[in-house]
Amino acid sequence: MVMRGLKRNWLILSGIFLGLFLMIFPCWSAGTNFRQEINRIVEEIAHKYSLEPTLIHSIIKIESNYDPWAISPKGAIGLMQLMPTTAAQYGVRDIFDPRENIEGGVRYLKDLIRLYQGRTDLVLAAYNAGQEAVKKFGGIPPYPETIKYIEKVKASYNKPVIRTRTRIYKFIDKKGRVVLTNDRQYYLKNRRDN
Repeated sequence: MVMRGLKRNWLILSGIFLGLFLMIFPCWSAGTNFRQEINRIVEEIAHKYSLEPTLIHSIIKIESNYDPWAISPKGAIGLMQLMPTTAAQYGVRDIFDPRENIEGGVRYLKDLIRLYQGRTDLVLAAYNAGQEAVKKFGGIPPYPETIKYIEKVKASYNKPVIRTRTRIYKFIDKKGRVVLTNDRQYYLKNRRDN
């Protein structure tokens, strides 16, 4: 009787350990596969928009530490920490989807690169603090968060100028807002004069 009880307890305990192992191992494996998938997406989008993958990875690392579910206290969401209005402007339907978030962030980044003539510090300042803050201060805003952000991104991407050849469309949309985009279809569809 005692032996049967021990055997039964041992089987139950073994089952629990096996279950825990099977639960933990796929999670570890999925994390590895997720990062590989993000690397593949970044490479593809970087090529599509003629940007260096290093720049995109640097921004993702600092913005969200590769967490697609990240939400900042100010409401920025996903890997590249897009504000919902920015995401909508760049056609991002699912802001938590890694591919859509990265592509929306890269398209916005391309517009900033064009607007600030590739000057890395200003591009990063506008990406972090917003174009209005850069305009208000006539350069890098004196916000400690923005200054640290620029330093952190430049620690892995330290180039004074970012090069791009994409045309940027500047227009006033139907709500009277000034919009910058590199998407010709978005430009044609959303101009006020349509």
